[in-house]
Amino acid sequence: MGILQLLPVVLSALLLGAHFFRDTQIPLVVLALAFPAILFIIRAWAARIVQIILVLGALEWVRTLLDLVVERRTFGLPWVRLAIILGLVAVFTGGSALILSRSRSLKKIYGLNNAVTETGDAE
Repeated sequence: MGILQLLPVVLSALLLGAHFFRDTQIPLVVLALAFPAILFIIRAWAARIVQIILVLGALEWVRTLLDLVVERRTFGLPWVRLAIILGLVAVFTGGSALILSRSRSLKKIYGLNNAVTETGDAE
């Protein structure tokens, strides 16, 4: 079940790779396509690194959204559909980061169960 739950992470990586490829930023394309491989390292720090990269990816989508909306509005072009699509891609990418910390099976696999409970005790 854990592998299926990682599909959004892989899809987010592919979308980021395509985004960077469009701008011919080849080192970032390679990074975007390679970072999910970190998940083969079954450690909590590996999952956290992937989460950080996904959050940075979501921020990149928001930055791109803002840049393109400003550009389109400047030239009087339609921009609402672009904003909706890129906003959803940003939410999807950010949501992919949450999968690692919300999924019980992935938390168990990566050893992320050491969170503090509401009473302050470790689980």
